[in-house]
Amino acid sequence: MKTIERLVAEKLMAIKAVKLQPNHPFTWASGWHSPIYCDNRKTLAYPEVRTIIKTGLVSTIQRRFAGQKIDAIAGVATGAIAQGALVADALGVPFLYVRSAPKDHGMGNLIEGQVEEGWNVVVVEDLISTGMSSLKAVAALRDAKVNVLGMVAIFTYQFPQAQQAFEEAGVELTTLSNYTELITEAAELNYIQPSDIEVLKQWRANPSEWGK
Repeated sequence: MKTIERLVAEKLMAIKAVKLQPNHPFTWASGWHSPIYCDNRKTLAYPEVRTIIKTGLVSTIQRRFAGQKIDAIAGVATGAIAQGALVADALGVPFLYVRSAPKDHGMGNLIEGQVEEGWNVVVVEDLISTGMSSLKAVAALRDAKVNVLGMVAIFTYQFPQAQQAFEEAGVELTTLSNYTELITEAAELNYIQPSDIEVLKQWRANPSEWGK
């Protein structure tokens, strides 16, 4: 029986939410060249995969924060809004989400939904790259005097700078799958060639300079 890390990696590749192209790299909005592209929003279109991810996130939260009262789930806009709502529904708690920037009209909200000072909140994210946008959401919640218990996410690229950023921010991060497990699963499924593995490892070690 596969671990949740390998199962999620397999499903992400099967529905092409994750694409690996070591020989034909993608270009990210940041300008980085990358052999991988990940769009976890595609999982919402596949009920089986959607359920695996929802169940995995719920189980992770129940395990990691056992014995702690969870007052709400917070999704990070926009990719984790739907996933966060599914998790909150399964747990029977309120849901809210954090925008990347305050609304430019109306109340100018940065946090949408009901939120109270002192609440214990778990943040749901879809993808961790450098971690900056995810930790910006955590900072917004903390500014609202919310107690962030930790963050759960579908997938992480495992960039060293992201790990350092989460440690410095004092945020516990747990993901369903990760880059290491993805590469291992991809090799076993012949999704990539054995010769691609070293290239993929080199990218993660220095993504901003890779391919230049």
